Amino acid sequence: MYQQFTETAHPDQGPMRLERLRGLFDARQIDGFIVPRADAHQGEYVAPHDDRLAWLTGFTGSAGYCVALRDVAGVFVDGRYRVQVKAQVADVFTPVDWPETGLAEWISDKLPDGGSIGIDPWLFSVEQVRRLEADLRGVELRFTDNLIDAIWEDQPAPPMGAVFAQDVSLSGESHDDKIARLARDLGAACCVLTLPDSIAWLLNIRGSDIPRNPVPHSFALLNADGTVELFIAEEKLAKLGAHLGERVSILPPDGFLAAIATLEGRVRIDPATCPVAVADALRGTKIIEAPDPCLLPKACKNTAELAGARAAHLRDGAAMVRFLAWLDRQTPGSFTEIDAVKALEAERRATNALRDISFETISGAGPNGAIVHYRVTEATNRVVNAGDLLLMDSGGQYVDGTTDITRTIAIGTPGDTEKDSFTRVLKGMIALSRLRFPRGLAGRDIDALARAALWQAGLDYGHGTGHGVGAYLSVHEGPARIARTGTVPLAPGMILSNEPGFYREGAYGIRIENLIAVEDAPPLPGQTVPAMLRFETLTWVPIDRRLIVPDLLTEEDRDWLNAYHAEVLVRIGPLVDTEDAAWLARACAPF
Repeated sequence: MYQQFTETAHPDQGPMRLERLRGLFDARQIDGFIVPRADAHQGEYVAPHDDRLAWLTGFTGSAGYCVALRDVAGVFVDGRYRVQVKAQVADVFTPVDWPETGLAEWISDKLPDGGSIGIDPWLFSVEQVRRLEADLRGVELRFTDNLIDAIWEDQPAPPMGAVFAQDVSLSGESHDDKIARLARDLGAACCVLTLPDSIAWLLNIRGSDIPRNPVPHSFALLNADGTVELFIAEEKLAKLGAHLGERVSILPPDGFLAAIATLEGRVRIDPATCPVAVADALRGTKIIEAPDPCLLPKACKNTAELAGARAAHLRDGAAMVRFLAWLDRQTPGSFTEIDAVKALEAERRATNALRDISFETISGAGPNGAIVHYRVTEATNRVVNAGDLLLMDSGGQYVDGTTDITRTIAIGTPGDTEKDSFTRVLKGMIALSRLRFPRGLAGRDIDALARAALWQAGLDYGHGTGHGVGAYLSVHEGPARIARTGTVPLAPGMILSNEPGFYREGAYGIRIENLIAVEDAPPLPGQTVPAMLRFETLTWVPIDRRLIVPDLLTEEDRDWLNAYHAEVLVRIGPLVDTEDAAWLARACAPF
């Protein structure tokens, strides 16, 4: 199996490790040290070598910080992890609600004037450091070596996964053409690239350095003359052959800082993702700050990438339907959360096309479903009983696309409270699915539509409504998102998740997620808005009708749901066997 269920973090070791960390402060002349969940490439996901936050604290979420001071250590987590962090860290760590409480605000309150806080300059971007320095009051920010690396004796080695080519039939554009296209508009002599998925997209390569994300670790310089210097361990390229061609030079990664220190003229960096260590090495140049030039082109999928996504979702949808049919045949109390994960992965593997899962499958029954990014382990594994809601959030990495789907399933007879919450979540998902909107709007402009039905009942959820998704790349992809913080205008070709939810701590969790692609909306009679957009649904899997309160649905809601289920039956029915097709027909019956 791709997914394993052993506990990867050891919170019982946290107190001892924290004391060892504090023992290094005097030698560095600091009063504290910040440990982010980040690596030198500034991507969202990290390799085991770089999972320092989990090693220190036991917290395994995908975002957060530990600020370790001499007498207190705060673990900063956002709304997705408020429940999880309580279960994962020892009492020497204090959970802090972030971003409601900022790092600089908390540090300034805890340290006296004249205090100092250390950071590893490879693990913070230019923008992050700029914000910290501006917001710290009477506290100095100091760059130091990585103190976790200094005490982590059995730290895993840096990843050395093999790199392979992504065929142009799937990428839709050769890497030579991408390089030439982006080089024309750099506005600088060269641009520094650090994000693993940006470099993978630009060069039409994939890798295996980060679990569940098919990207290699590397750095790159995109030059205005249409060439690229790729800093990567050469042994990773043994299977790549001549794919990179003459435009791309291969250089050792340990020579990256020395190489950029010799650059002259205008050098472009993205302050949001460029490590401050890199910016410091460029002090002899004219630094131009602008977004990573790969971000928007990568987010706006071309015709081939969208075709691949559609094909991957049909394949994945059939696997999901086979799993859901299996699930309905199980007797409540006879299987566990891990059993469900294994059954689902087996169905995806049966497609003979699965390269990996796209993230650790979330299989949360009853109260575990309320942990937004719950990861089931042998220690937490729960029997799925009658009356539970089972939240399954999962996805597959296929060579033609990345999938991400959440379904919440009633086990036995659901309660009225659960049904009411589920229906309100469903109404939010439908509201976005049906939406037409003017060009130029960003995710923050439409996020409220997914929450409105919940708000009417005084409910909400503590995460964004949607994230970008890559084309056989990272399942979380910027720069666009559907959230209060989503400021990038939505554009045709972007693939996003649509995943409102609701979580009642200690009881149940609900989330319903489809992937959607932004497309041009055909004009309506009498339309006065010059250009409008809408969403194409990519995910075709039934939604549990047993959890729906029909009277809460409007006529438009019911029409959308019936049309969606009819389309699921047409698209997925021919892809499953007779028994599962009969189950699917029942699951897709109209209201």
